[in-house]
Parts: sequence; C-alpha cells; structure tokens
Amino acid sequence: MKVKTRSILQELNQVASTRNMDALIESRATNIINSAIHLIESINKNYEPEVADELMRRLLNAIKGADPAKFTRGIRKVAESRKTNKKLLESQEDGE
Repeated sequence: MKVKTRSILQELNQVASTRNMDALIESRATNIINSAIHLIESINKNYEPEVADELMRRLLNAIKGADPAKFTRGIRKVAESRKTNKKLLESQEDGE
C-alpha cells in the first residue's frame, strides 16, 4: 500500500481555500502590489529613464496579457545591449 503525502504548500492551499476567499484575495493582492512597488523602485534606480519606461511598459503588458515572457524578453534585451555597449567601450579604449 502506497502512502500519499502532501506538501506543506498543498496543505496551506487547502486550508486557504476553505477560509474567507475575500481575505485570501486581499492578502495576496497586498503582497503582489508591495512586490511590484519594490520592483518599480529597483527598475527606476538601476536603469536610465528611457529604459525604465520601456521595462515598465513591458511589465504592465506582461501582466495584462498574462505572459511573463514579455517582460523577460525586455530584460534580456537590455542586458544584451549593456554587454554590447561595454564591449564597444573596451575596444575603443584598446584602440586609443
């Protein structure tokens, strides 16, 4: 006979689903909103205004379209651009 075990997350989700759904949704929304605020602050702190605006647009579109890949592609594009710019600067310094 095989014993079926459940993870802590499964147990918590089962308990949460039997409680007040409004309170659960409010709690999750509060956590997500606070995380989003911190993410926005990090984006604005670490990127130029034009890049930050583009990433913000991608973030909102990813949420609206339920497609996190939209934001991921934006971050990868920025990272690739930074690598390219860094290589160009290094090659210019070597050529001087």
